Amino acid sequence: MCPPRIRYRIATHSAGVARASRRMVPVGSGRRRPDRCDRGSRRVPGAGDRRGERTAYRMVGSSFRTDHRHAAERRSGGGMSESAQRASHTPPPTTSTRHRPLTSSARGPQVASRVGIALGAAVLICFGTGLLSHWIQHPPSWFQWPAHPVWLYRVTQGTHVITGVAAIPLLLVKLWAVYPRLFNRPVFGSPLRMLERGSIALLVGSTIFQLGTGLINIAQYYPWKFFFTTTHYAMAYVAVGALAVHLAVKLPVVRTALRDKDSSEQTDEIGPRDGVSRRAVLTAASVSAGAAAVAVAGQTVPFLRWAAVLAPRSGQGPQGVPVNRSALAAGVDELARDPEYRLTVTVGGLRRRFSRAELLALPQTSAQLPIACVEGWSAGAHWSGVRLSELLAAVGTYRGGDIRFDSLERGGLYATSVLPHHHATDPDTLIALSLNGAPLDIDHGYPCRLIAPNRPGVLQTKWLSGIEVLS
Repeated sequence: MCPPRIRYRIATHSAGVARASRRMVPVGSGRRRPDRCDRGSRRVPGAGDRRGERTAYRMVGSSFRTDHRHAAERRSGGGMSESAQRASHTPPPTTSTRHRPLTSSARGPQVASRVGIALGAAVLICFGTGLLSHWIQHPPSWFQWPAHPVWLYRVTQGTHVITGVAAIPLLLVKLWAVYPRLFNRPVFGSPLRMLERGSIALLVGSTIFQLGTGLINIAQYYPWKFFFTTTHYAMAYVAVGALAVHLAVKLPVVRTALRDKDSSEQTDEIGPRDGVSRRAVLTAASVSAGAAAVAVAGQTVPFLRWAAVLAPRSGQGPQGVPVNRSALAAGVDELARDPEYRLTVTVGGLRRRFSRAELLALPQTSAQLPIACVEGWSAGAHWSGVRLSELLAAVGTYRGGDIRFDSLERGGLYATSVLPHHHATDPDTLIALSLNGAPLDIDHGYPCRLIAPNRPGVLQTKWLSGIEVLS
């Protein structure tokens, strides 16, 4: 017979082996009679849980009798249903995230729909204001742009640029949210799927092109060979058309996503979540779009000029007004300073030439008018000069009609402009000779220039050489 100390060691060793050989096995949700081996059983969450239910696990010993009985139960089904038997083979939950599928609520229809709505609104605002600017510069026969309020074009074109810049971070967030779905297979399938994929390709490509080239145009940098204005105008229709098709195809998905407010919150509570939350992504998108808008809005809104870190112009220039094209760049520096300079005015077949001194001898009028450029910047200024209507009356009888203005610059895209009749008769339309209380700077159009209310800066012709009433 073994000594007591040896018997104690053998018993301890046997108990340790028994404990080590025990394992966790899942059992079905049905009720069963517990056995003696279930004393240490406990319930832990399982990967096979459904709608908050939990799979139970119990400690099973390694004795021949217990293993034999459970083997018989497994062969016969143990009285469990087929679904319970399938659940019994579900492996225990794991805490590893290496192979965990992406279940972040940030990449789902809720985020994609909300960011897409904001992006679509920005695209439509850009399209409307851009279309308006194009019609002002190239007016159809039925279109008439008013002379008042004098600040209207300043607001519309500033809005065009600000919303375009704000749309860039929204586009990036939108692409991030739907990126995994862009590579779903099959690429093509039913006609509806082909229409969806085609609209996505057109929408993404045209939007990237519009926002990218528009951003570069603000800085007046043109690394391409095509004419920006006409190409930008044509691609705007492509972008809006693709947006309309995409919205029509995705409207049911968007409506469901907006109506299902609690789905993403439920995912956060009962499922594993990788990455950031939906709320964090939406907040980041809003903040980045707002910051981008403020960073460029200062070139239009004076009190935000201190924050305009992305604006290509500081708001400073000769006589306190920025300049897009200098006299040296236009090649008119010597012609504009020539003492023999004369402005030729033609009205109804009558022609008269004016020197700058003769223009100064005519009745002078002042007006507070903003000058707004198509690149989005604008500045208010105090202009003085001769009213256009009075200058025309000094030559002949003006009976209506559009008026053409020619510049000393030759070969430029905007060396000539046409002023509509209702602008010509407006009392604020001037042949400006002074700016902010001083004679015009050479870069602002010396010896004289056109300044009219509510007009794009490219149509406010500088370094005037001739004015002619068109029949």
